[in-house]
Amino acid sequence: MNVWGISAGGHDAAISVLRDGEIVFAAHSERYSRRKNDPQLCWPLIREAFMHGEPDQIIWHERPWLLKTRAAYAGQWDEVWGPGVKDHLRGNFLDKVPLRTVSHHHSHAAGGYYTSGFRDAVILVVDAIGEWDTLSIWEGREHEIYKRTSISYPQSLGLFYSAMTQRCGFKPNEEEYIMMGLAALGDPQRLQQQMRDDLIEITTSWPFFRLRENLHKGCSWWLPAETNAADIAAAAQYLFTTVMVSIAAYARDMVGSDNLVLAGGCALNCVTNSVIVSTNIYDRMWIMPNPGDAGNSLGAALAHHAEHVQWQGPYLGHNITGAYPVDRTLAVLGMGQLVGVANGRAEFGPRALGNRSLFGDPRDPEIRDKMNAAKKREQFRPFAPVIIDELADSYFEVLDHDHSYMQYTVRCRRPEQFPGIVHWDGTSRVQTINREQHPGLYELLIGWYGMTGCPMLVNTSLNIKGQPLVNTEADAEAFTNEYGIPVFCRD
Repeated sequence: MNVWGISAGGHDAAISVLRDGEIVFAAHSERYSRRKNDPQLCWPLIREAFMHGEPDQIIWHERPWLLKTRAAYAGQWDEVWGPGVKDHLRGNFLDKVPLRTVSHHHSHAAGGYYTSGFRDAVILVVDAIGEWDTLSIWEGREHEIYKRTSISYPQSLGLFYSAMTQRCGFKPNEEEYIMMGLAALGDPQRLQQQMRDDLIEITTSWPFFRLRENLHKGCSWWLPAETNAADIAAAAQYLFTTVMVSIAAYARDMVGSDNLVLAGGCALNCVTNSVIVSTNIYDRMWIMPNPGDAGNSLGAALAHHAEHVQWQGPYLGHNITGAYPVDRTLAVLGMGQLVGVANGRAEFGPRALGNRSLFGDPRDPEIRDKMNAAKKREQFRPFAPVIIDELADSYFEVLDHDHSYMQYTVRCRRPEQFPGIVHWDGTSRVQTINREQHPGLYELLIGWYGMTGCPMLVNTSLNIKGQPLVNTEADAEAFTNEYGIPVFCRD
């Protein structure tokens, strides 16, 4: 049975292919269309999905009729009268395939739970909006998941965070991660009470918050004379985290499991994730590397499959064959230069984890400025380290959780030695790697360690701000030609 899960029409279209219970392909439309966060399916993506077998069944990631009722309530008439699911599929020659839909939050919950390996779990889904749900708590028991409770639009913790992203001057539903980084530079107390008085009430009982305004269209009107975006970001991050911790504890008591699956776009907030872990409310926590809307393509397929699958890692997209370019990459790094790698199957998710990565020397005191200039990003933006797994604890206060996917921030033990990967608050968003997870990247780090005594590299996505990650060899060549940074596809 070949099942295609499809997420499209929202923020970030994607297709996942589940063949006889095995994840064989998953990729974002943007990587093929070269349009950042492309909400539409594109033919090059569909063509590559076909290489893994024609679909016997398509599972759509949300209930379209339910979505349209909420859009009508919100006065979004373009969305009400806009294209339906069949229109998306008909235009791509998929309308003859049997179609089933599942709810948006069900897709999020299934994608997280069925890849977790847990046999029981609290499943907490938090995003801006599904159809009507904005936050939901699910219970996972063996192969079944059940929704226990939810919060409905317009009350939305995710919309609050997106609105504050807009207020800070960034693009909502896309650049929340930039606001999260900016928050480390601000004072979380200065504007917090004003934010509570005007925008969000923090309560002591479920659901632990209440929006004082419908923030669906943002809040650019709030405190127009306030120019310190860092303080706005810091207050918003603090309040968001406070509510998330309360909800996580409430969900633990409701479901009675020691395992947490966190899903939805808000699960990408690694600062909040780290605070939840530090509370020790749960023994174990799992976040699928693509917990947002694109990941719902996989979640929809898994909601239909309704069984656990073997998670082999996030390398599920377009394949660039050949040996991982260890020697060529080390040669350029040894000269103090930036170097890109585009090799193997592209990562499914927003973070580069070695196969579409830009690397640099974390010891270089100017590496952050060099990389931000090269990527045309804000100068305050931090970078993540990738480090040999068995040496990570010597350099970072790592958590007793999986650090394979850059989902947590931890304190660096030697910040003065590695200025390139330490943010203003003294933390780093660490990726650990071992030989089994990624032999090529592991050999690169071992080689670098042998050359320099440094067991880590700066690892950031192989793209320029506002553009999708490099996907194909042609993209890699174009990146080198345009930006002058060497990108190697094989040794």
